[in-house]
Amino acid sequence: MIGRLRGELIGIDGGIAVVDCAGVGYEVLVPDSVLVRLPSPGQEVSIFTRQIFREDGVTLYGFMEAFQRRLFDLLISVKGCGPKIGLALIGQLGEETVANAIVGQDSRQLARATGVGPKLAERIILELKDKMAEENFQRRAVAAISPKVPKKEPEDELVDALLALGYKRSEVDSVADKARESSDNVKDQLRHALRSLQR
Repeated sequence: MIGRLRGELIGIDGGIAVVDCAGVGYEVLVPDSVLVRLPSPGQEVSIFTRQIFREDGVTLYGFMEAFQRRLFDLLISVKGCGPKIGLALIGQLGEETVANAIVGQDSRQLARATGVGPKLAERIILELKDKMAEENFQRRAVAAISPKVPKKEPEDELVDALLALGYKRSEVDSVADKARESSDNVKDQLRHALRSLQR
């Protein structure tokens, strides 16, 4: 089993990162939240991986942290939640948001991810809430919960995404303003903001 890759990032094609390790190029499927945090091609990268064997081949899934990979493992253990949906949950909502939603039994939050309907969201919570309570997930998830605040306006979607990735509010406000000036597309704004935060 390949559990971690460390090497040169050769390139990114859609949701696939190609990492060169000792002359071998590994294709790794990564969630959106990881994709925007990858360095520029030619730089060194370290990725936690999960290798999944299926009848039609072997696929590597990549994550920036062991926490993300473990959450992915738990998600795909739920019937109806395959690797594609597991990546969507982590990539679109962020690992902290997913963990919080499961611990807090918030099925509506989970249902925001592509491919996750109300029934699947409820099944994920039912099957994982106790497992996550047994591990460090509960402590990490609960620690990330902040007091409820009034619903944000749509223009705060970028800030919400950055906060979900673990950045502090004090770090993201000014960066988010500049990122909004660079593009009208939230995904492009997120890429721009993350590059600024990683400098």
